[in-house]
Amino acid sequence: MLEGQRRMLLETRAHTPSAVAAAAAGRRRRPWLGPSGRLMVIAADHPARGALGVGERPMAMANRFELLDRIMVALARPGVDGVLGTADVIEDLLLLGALDGKLAIGSMNRGGLPGSVFEMDDRFTGYTAPAIADGGLDGGKMLLRMDPDNPATVATIASCAEAAGELAARQIRAIIEPFMVKRVDGRAVNDLGADAVIRSIAIASGLGATSAYSWLKIPVVDDMERVAEASTLPTLLLGGDAGDRPDEMFTRWQKALQLPVVRGLVVGRNLLYPPGDDVAAAVDTAVSLL
Repeated sequence: MLEGQRRMLLETRAHTPSAVAAAAAGRRRRPWLGPSGRLMVIAADHPARGALGVGERPMAMANRFELLDRIMVALARPGVDGVLGTADVIEDLLLLGALDGKLAIGSMNRGGLPGSVFEMDDRFTGYTAPAIADGGLDGGKMLLRMDPDNPATVATIASCAEAAGELAARQIRAIIEPFMVKRVDGRAVNDLGADAVIRSIAIASGLGATSAYSWLKIPVVDDMERVAEASTLPTLLLGGDAGDRPDEMFTRWQKALQLPVVRGLVVGRNLLYPPGDDVAAAVDTAVSLL
């Protein structure tokens, strides 16, 4: 990031907070789907949950200026449609002028911190549906982790159902990312078995008084052909953590993207912090799969 951009962000944040709303109001918007009918979205909401690690680098995402720089490199690549983030990230990008002609999707619930005793009580501490509408954003994303043995799960289900309904009432897309959770040595772990993913999709698809504006965000798992038959809702694939196996990850995405219900990718760490740190090349490879 240029020194002038860094200074502008710091000075604007300190002295002219109203510039955020002005930048949002002046942003050039675009349709949800372009001519291809596919989406390539960069996910950048991990830091708000305190999840800063990527592979062997536990604090990879700790430097905000470096993160923003990597996001802007990704957004500038052909075929990238937009970004998913919490308000702090979205607003920095607005001030930098990086979201003109791009989708801006607000991340809504970030309260279930990994490893905490309240992990399943995933409070909506980020964007609300009214804030997404007022800010001119294009969608809202929510994480729905469900642990059948944890009574806090029902509060998260109810909150996600309410949020999906509030977004739909404003004709704004809701992106729901569901997981069934199991306990392994006392830790909450997403169950990536095909049956568990299908069950999570079935629950997420039924949230709210209407599913007209609901989309799903799901992992790529074994038996994806059967998983993809679990709902008619448009579906985006999430990246997960590929570690040092990017070629295997790209192959799995390519195969899953052939399924009719799948409409694109929402990927963060794997593209922003790839092996070798060539963000542009990693993003270009992902876009080529679409």
